[in-house]
Amino acid sequence: MPTPQSALGRHRPLVYLGASAQLAGLGLLSIVLIPLVAMSVALMVIWVGIPLLFGSLALVRAVSMAQRRLGGRLFGHAVEPPYREVHNHGLMEALQIRLTDPATYRDLLWLLISATLGVAVGISTLVFYLIVPLGLVVSPVIVWTFVAIGSFVLRRDDTDEMAQRIGELSTTRAEAVDAQAAELRRIERDLHDGAQARLVALGLNLGLAEQLMDDDPAGARELISESRRSASAALSDLRALVRGILPPVLADRGLNGGLQALALASPVKMDVDLILVGRAPAPVESAVYFAVAETLANAAKHSGGTSGWIWLRHSDGRLSISVGDNGVGGATMVSGGGLHGIGRRLAAFDGTVNVASPIGGPTIVSMELPCVLSSERI
Repeated sequence: MPTPQSALGRHRPLVYLGASAQLAGLGLLSIVLIPLVAMSVALMVIWVGIPLLFGSLALVRAVSMAQRRLGGRLFGHAVEPPYREVHNHGLMEALQIRLTDPATYRDLLWLLISATLGVAVGISTLVFYLIVPLGLVVSPVIVWTFVAIGSFVLRRDDTDEMAQRIGELSTTRAEAVDAQAAELRRIERDLHDGAQARLVALGLNLGLAEQLMDDDPAGARELISESRRSASAALSDLRALVRGILPPVLADRGLNGGLQALALASPVKMDVDLILVGRAPAPVESAVYFAVAETLANAAKHSGGTSGWIWLRHSDGRLSISVGDNGVGGATMVSGGGLHGIGRRLAAFDGTVNVASPIGGPTIVSMELPCVLSSERI
C-alpha cells in the first residue's frame, strides 16, 4: 500500500476533497442504516422482517463496496466483491448465505465505524480545506489513514477466499452430478422409447413371419419387409443416441469442425470465426459443443433472428466462445432454463456463462473456461 506522500504525488488535492465528501456521505448513510438493520432483526419474528433484513443487508453491502472502491481509487488497485454468490436461490436460502458469510459481519463492523468516525473524518477534513494551507497538508493524510483502516477492516482474507472457493466447487460438483444423472435418464428414456421398442417389435414380427412362412408366404414377406424397416429405424435411433453422447464430428474434425457443422445445421444463418491451434481435451470439446448447440437451439426457437455468429479464441490458457444473434433479445438465465443448463454444464469445468440480451437485441452469450490445448501439453 502506498504512503500518504506517494499518494499525494499521484492525486490532486481535489481528489481528497471529493473523498472527504464521500466519507461524510457514507457516514450519514450508515447512521440511517444502523436502526434499519436493528429493526429488521427485531421484525424477523414475523414474515415482514425477512425481506426487510435482506434488503437492509444489501444496502449495507452497497455502502461497504463504495468504501472499498474509494480505497481502490486512492491506492490504485482493483476491488473484487468478497461475498458468496447468492444467484438462483430463494429468498430464505439467499438470506442464510448472507448471514453465514463472514464478509457480512465485517460490513456491519464497518457500518458502526463509518457512522461514528467516518462522519467525523469526512466533516472535519472538509472544514480543514477551508483553511487552505492546513487543509492541503492535513486533510489528505487524515483521509488516507481512515481509508487505509477501512481497506483493512473490509479486506478479503485467504480464509474467506478459500471458503468461497470450496463452496463454489461443492456447488458445481453437485450440479455436475445432477446433470450427469439427468443425462443418464435421458439416454435410458431414449433407449426405452426408441431403439428398444423397435427391436421388440422387430422380434415379434419375425416370430409371426416364421409362423406364416408355410401357410401365408405373402403375409410373411410383408412382415419381413416391415421388420427390415424397423431394423433400419432402430439403427437410426441408436446412431442419433450415440451422436447425442459424443458427436463423431468432434473425434474426426475437432472442436472447430464440430462448431462449423453446428453452424451449417442451424436454421439461423451463422457466421463462423474460429481460431484454435491444437486440440482441447475431449470432455472440454464435448461440453463446449453441446453448450453452443443449446445456444443455437434457443436462438432458432426464441430469438426470431435471421443471422448470428459463432466466435472462438484461445489465449492465456482460457477458451473463449461468443454466440450471438440479431433477434428480439430479452433472453435471461432462469433456473431450469436452457441458458442455466449451459452454465451448469460449463461450471463443471470451472467455466462461466454471461448473457447480454437487451430488449430489441442483439443477444450475446459469452462462455469462458480454462483449457490447455494438446499442442501446449507436449
